[in-house]
Amino acid sequence: MSDAPGRRVVAAPDKFRGTATAAEVAAAVARAATRSHWECDEAPVADGGEGTLEVLGGAVRVTTVRGPLGKPVRAEWRVRDDGTAVVEMARASGLLLAGGAEGNDPIAATTHGTGEVINAALESGARRVIVAVGGSATTDGGLGAITALGGRKLRGVDVIVACDVTTRFVDAAEIFAPQKGATPAQVALLRRRLERLAEIYVEDHGIDVRDIEGSGAAGGLAGGLAALGARLVPGFDVVADAIDLDDRVAPADLVVTGEGFLDGQSFEGKAVGGVVEVARAAGVPALVIAGDVYRDELPADPFGGADAVIVSLVERFGKDRAMAETTACIEEVVADHLNAARGVPRSAR
Repeated sequence: MSDAPGRRVVAAPDKFRGTATAAEVAAAVARAATRSHWECDEAPVADGGEGTLEVLGGAVRVTTVRGPLGKPVRAEWRVRDDGTAVVEMARASGLLLAGGAEGNDPIAATTHGTGEVINAALESGARRVIVAVGGSATTDGGLGAITALGGRKLRGVDVIVACDVTTRFVDAAEIFAPQKGATPAQVALLRRRLERLAEIYVEDHGIDVRDIEGSGAAGGLAGGLAALGARLVPGFDVVADAIDLDDRVAPADLVVTGEGFLDGQSFEGKAVGGVVEVARAAGVPALVIAGDVYRDELPADPFGGADAVIVSLVERFGKDRAMAETTACIEEVVADHLNAARGVPRSAR
């Protein structure tokens, strides 16, 4: 019988890239909660980057499309119970599909396949489509996707682009193209191409995408879709709304979140910062677990006054174990934290 009846933790982690998915981390938190006689609500999150598809879930659909370098790929997408289609551009036009930065051709890489998947979703009858845009191989300004869509305006359809960055359209070349294998000369070429595309989008669609926050996501794919009428929304907000995170956190006694690497960007529209803000607004303490923490890059008060604790798996367990036994380490950290927690549960206050 529990000595702290009714205590409840919400497990709302992002993925630990390369070692554990968000769902696997949430399950580790749940196992620790069960051992510690706490209830656990597993609510894995994402910020519009890779992993968003699994977090939002739904019935699996697969469409064969043109990959980022032209080779056909089988791109998975989902249809949620409410009829919303979820597309993750990395499944059709992702950097991993191109063989990483080393195997990518940053000039030729295209979002055509992503447009094909969106088109498949629309042809299936979806009137609402969420497009997660992280993990791209491309800096084509969305031209490939627009071509695949036939330049169609997205009238009568609610297309929401879940952006994991706030970068503007033309700046995508300098900020992201080097990560996709572009040389300095190629970066300059890509910037000029984005500048010209922005002018074409104004001429053809009457929308200037250059100053839209987030329009540079996925090498400008977000801006290209915006030119057709899509809405750009911070990815975490899209996910939090879809899984009713605010309502799930409100009655909790603790929120556990985390990601593979915690740095300054974690609090600039990313999932961890978003979860902590939800917890802060609800007056719920948070436990933030990261594979590694770049403490010198964190702002002075990263949580904005929230009641939150950071734990680094590398600092606690060493790099080798943190990488090899990530979920076991997380489970141990959470169990220790829950067992140390004392006081009256929120439900009894």
